[in-house]
Amino acid sequence: MGYRGKTREQAGARDLRASGMTLADIATRLEVSKSSVSLWVRDVPLTPSPRRTGPQRRPNPLRDRRLAEIAALDAAGRERIGVLSDDAFLAAGVALYAGEGSKTDRTVAFANSDPEMVRFFCAWLRRHFVIDETRLRVRVYLHSGLDLDAAQELWSDVTGIPQRQFWAAYRAVPDATIRRNKHEHGCACVMYSCARTHRAIMGMVRALLSQAAIPG
Repeated sequence: MGYRGKTREQAGARDLRASGMTLADIATRLEVSKSSVSLWVRDVPLTPSPRRTGPQRRPNPLRDRRLAEIAALDAAGRERIGVLSDDAFLAAGVALYAGEGSKTDRTVAFANSDPEMVRFFCAWLRRHFVIDETRLRVRVYLHSGLDLDAAQELWSDVTGIPQRQFWAAYRAVPDATIRRNKHEHGCACVMYSCARTHRAIMGMVRALLSQAAIPG
């Protein structure tokens, strides 16, 4: 049994979105949150229903080729990776933590703005370690002016951690001279204070990185 997440719901959501169904209707049909549906279908080209079809856009061959290439390579990637075995899932999670996780001793911490990376990490952590769910914490980092309630609802759904275990959010004041684009739901940091778990993960990180020195 490898990492699967809600793959059946994700595939169904993508098919329904491609047929022109609204996010709210998909969420109701699949009995999932609208925020999850929005994430799953964000790259699906939408075929609008006739009643909502407005003036037709001019054909854009470059855009069409780009979307076709992305779709083809996504399909090729899914076929090549397949369903991860437990060993492959373990190694993939270790590699992800090596790049994005906290190296400070005693606390497992993983922060990212990509909900699918955070979802993968949480599934990996629960699968391969004995976790006390009541000790899991989340802190959301979100620019001021964005919807904190919606962001925390989304991250709770992604992580499977109830909002009562969230720490106070960090609200950053955006600096227009540095960046204009802002992540709608911010960044989430998942934390688990357990020295033994963190040391076990870092031991595997060091073991994984040492493989680079092995020829062949």
